[in-house]
Amino acid sequence: MKIVFAGTPQAAVPSLALLADSRHDLVAVVTRADAPLGRKRTLSPSPVGQAAADRGLRLLKTNRLDEAATAEIAALAPDLGVIVAYGGLVREPLLSVPRLGWINLHFSLLPRWRGAAPVQRALIAGDARTGAAVFQLVPELDAGAVFAQQSEPIGRHATAGTLLAGLSESGAQLLLGVIDDLAAGRATSLAQAGEVTLAPKLTLDDARIDWAAPAETVYNRVRGVTPEPGAFTTVNDARLKLLEVAPTHGALPQPAGSIREIDKKVLIGTGTEPLELVTVQPAGKTAMKATDWWRGVAATEVVAS
Repeated sequence: MKIVFAGTPQAAVPSLALLADSRHDLVAVVTRADAPLGRKRTLSPSPVGQAAADRGLRLLKTNRLDEAATAEIAALAPDLGVIVAYGGLVREPLLSVPRLGWINLHFSLLPRWRGAAPVQRALIAGDARTGAAVFQLVPELDAGAVFAQQSEPIGRHATAGTLLAGLSESGAQLLLGVIDDLAAGRATSLAQAGEVTLAPKLTLDDARIDWAAPAETVYNRVRGVTPEPGAFTTVNDARLKLLEVAPTHGALPQPAGSIREIDKKVLIGTGTEPLELVTVQPAGKTAMKATDWWRGVAATEVVAS
């Protein structure tokens, strides 16, 4: 089939690579426009944009799938549109341009966690399982019939970054299987069933830690916002990023937000048992072991907020 692929972040690159190496004809890749990155704000292509350029694929960079983008895609007469975390909506008339419409690889067990941040929200909520689904794109957000779905347990120490990296690889295989079935005319789909939950994009407020919450809730939130936007708290009126925390298993309770060094570990109190600060990043500095940071604080006890 002739396929148009739309995607932007690193999580979409495995799908792009697998499709580019398949027997199908990848006629164009759509991604968001180059954006400023890093401290120097250097204008850089998206991971999908870079991967497509490296392969010499036809590339359309746009932040909106508007009339001009629709016309360019329609001129290619694609059989199928494939979207993986593009970061923009596909609306009519573009939705009906490909002969078979558009399919979407989404990193959740639909209809749970429809939206922009399904992996992150699953971790924050403490879900035991997650997965990936390939579904038919429809005007309603992530609501189309599902062609294929896979489920896997969420590891106890997984972060949004590590979990998404794994799902992007296994999800790419799931996606290619559906594409092959569509090409062969044997694909079938089922309407979504079950409770709908939404996964809106994370904000900085989602990354601020409430130390009065139970340790399990705090631990899940830290994992869910790692690496982006990155969990943080305030210590001595300065922001402290929390790159890695760990359960303590039986440590004596201490006041919520209070930080102490006990048995060469930096512990912080929650609404239940404390958590260990493993790796942190003070404002304006590089990542460091929490014990090294604590020595620079020069205090016996500090309260985070």
